Amino acid sequence: MQRWRSWTERWIPDERGSASLEFLTAGTLLLVPMVYLIVALSALQSGVLAVEAAARQASRTYVEAGTVTEATQRAERAVAFALADHGMDAAAASIRIDCAPQPHACLNRRGVVTVTVEARVALPLVPAGLSVDTPLSIPVAASASQQVSRFAGLP
Repeated sequence: MQRWRSWTERWIPDERGSASLEFLTAGTLLLVPMVYLIVALSALQSGVLAVEAAARQASRTYVEAGTVTEATQRAERAVAFALADHGMDAAAASIRIDCAPQPHACLNRRGVVTVTVEARVALPLVPAGLSVDTPLSIPVAASASQQVSRFAGLP
C-alpha cells in the first residue's frame, strides 16, 4: 500500500492552495458583470421613476392653470424640477401634451389632459468613444392623465 501512495505522490502534482486561486478568478469573472448589471439597472430604474414623477406632476399642474400658455409653462417647469430631483437633464427630455375630448381646447371642464414625458437614460461607465452617433442609452417614457375640474372657469 505504501508503494501506491508514493507513486501517486510522484506523478500527481500537489494541488494545495489552488482552490482559493480558482475561487478568486471565477468569483471576479462572475462578480464584476453582476455588479455592473446592478448599477445599470439602478440607473434605469432611477430614470423610469424620474419620467413617471415628471409626467404625473406636469399633468397635475397643467389642469390647475387658467390659460393654455400658463399651463404649458407650468408643465415644462414641473418636468424640469422632477427630472432635476433625479439627476437627469431636462433639456434631453421631450414633453407631449394631448387633450381629450377636444384636442384644441385643453382646459375645458371635465376634459382629460395626458402628458407624456420621454427621456434617455445613459448606461453607466460607458465611454463616449464607444458610441458612433449618440451615447449608449436606453429610452424611457411615461404618461399621466388628469381630468380638468368640473368647476374650472367658474367665477
